[in-house]
Amino acid sequence: MPHTSPNRAKSAAAFERAKKVIPGGVNSPARAFGAVGGSPLFIARADGPFLYDLDGNEYLDFIGSWGPMILGHCHPKVVEATVAALKNGSSYGAPCELETQLAELVIDAVPSVEMVRFVSSGTEATMSAIRLARGFTGRDLVVKFAGCYHGHVDSLLVSAGSSALTHGVPNSPGVPAGCTQDTSVLRFNDTAALAELFAAKGDKIAGVILEPIVGNMGLVPPADEFRRALRDLTHKHGALLIYDEVMTGFRLGYGGAQVMLGDTPDLSCYGKIIGGGYPVGAYGGRADVMRKVMPAGPVFQAGTLSGNPVAMAAGIATLSELKSNPPYERLEQQSERIGEGLTRAAAAAGVPVRFNRVGSMWTPFFTGTPVTDLDTAKTSDTARFGRFFWEMMDRGVYLPCSQFEAAFTCAAMTDDHVTRTIRAGAESLQALAKV
Repeated sequence: MPHTSPNRAKSAAAFERAKKVIPGGVNSPARAFGAVGGSPLFIARADGPFLYDLDGNEYLDFIGSWGPMILGHCHPKVVEATVAALKNGSSYGAPCELETQLAELVIDAVPSVEMVRFVSSGTEATMSAIRLARGFTGRDLVVKFAGCYHGHVDSLLVSAGSSALTHGVPNSPGVPAGCTQDTSVLRFNDTAALAELFAAKGDKIAGVILEPIVGNMGLVPPADEFRRALRDLTHKHGALLIYDEVMTGFRLGYGGAQVMLGDTPDLSCYGKIIGGGYPVGAYGGRADVMRKVMPAGPVFQAGTLSGNPVAMAAGIATLSELKSNPPYERLEQQSERIGEGLTRAAAAAGVPVRFNRVGSMWTPFFTGTPVTDLDTAKTSDTARFGRFFWEMMDRGVYLPCSQFEAAFTCAAMTDDHVTRTIRAGAESLQALAKV
């Protein structure tokens, strides 16, 4: 179906202005549209499942602020809670009961978490969990997996996913070699390599960190054998198993990926949804491990805005709504419809697409190869994805601006919105087939 691109002149002008005072014109590389070309849209407002740019164009939002807006934008209960909290003061630098209330909600939802420490970002959460694992075990070596992104922590910014992968800087300038000398990187889902590393260095490994279901090289689920080996080997060798659930926590079910999978990591990292869209992070786990964190123990970690009352209130409202009115079954059904619809449309258009999905997280990979790790994710035709991105954008559907990011369905979307997305996808794939 012929279509014309909407007017985006105000966004283009705003980007030019931003580039004069902000590096690259954005405050996070994932927003830069570097992987798809063109200029990023500047958003004026959001409501429910929609984003609205400066030119007034409306888009169905499958980014959801990169995951946290599972209820949609401006959910009335979240707005009400945050406004009420703000009227009592935006930050105290002292304890407040909201911190305890949110911690109790997390602990109640996740059996492996017995104590929680709040921070202000996912990067802080993973950084702190790694320090805690080293302090608890007295060991230095940390294992991560290629394509798993755990924030811009020096020791973990090696073979990273997300925007680090998109921009081709898995090892950033400014990270000294010494920062990563105690980080071993393995292929995700490679059980044999994991066993080999533990056989050789098991008594030196402090912990293994991973996204239990990866969202930062696109959506990639774990193999059952791989998950079992992770738990068995870390337990056998006295290392800690750390699940980075910053993205999957409370997204794939009320307790997150580990509850859905039936896993019991020693430490877990959270962010995004637990703050209801406000800056937040958390790490938690076994009480004996968490009691090593200062002031209960010797491992130092602090933060001026940790446990910020506005973020805590938004998190409490979000988790309470997810618990009392769980949207997960409907999100599963809607996301399954999108996957089936786009898969059929790709086949009809003759465009190779592999659709990976778990719950409300999904990625269409433009490859004919099954995607199970970073190497197979990289077989995707990123140029074709870029064209698909803009075809969808022109039809009012806002997808992640990189092949290597997961999309998110939100609870504010209706069946009509799903139908609209599938229709836009079919038209976009037909347009690609003609190029």
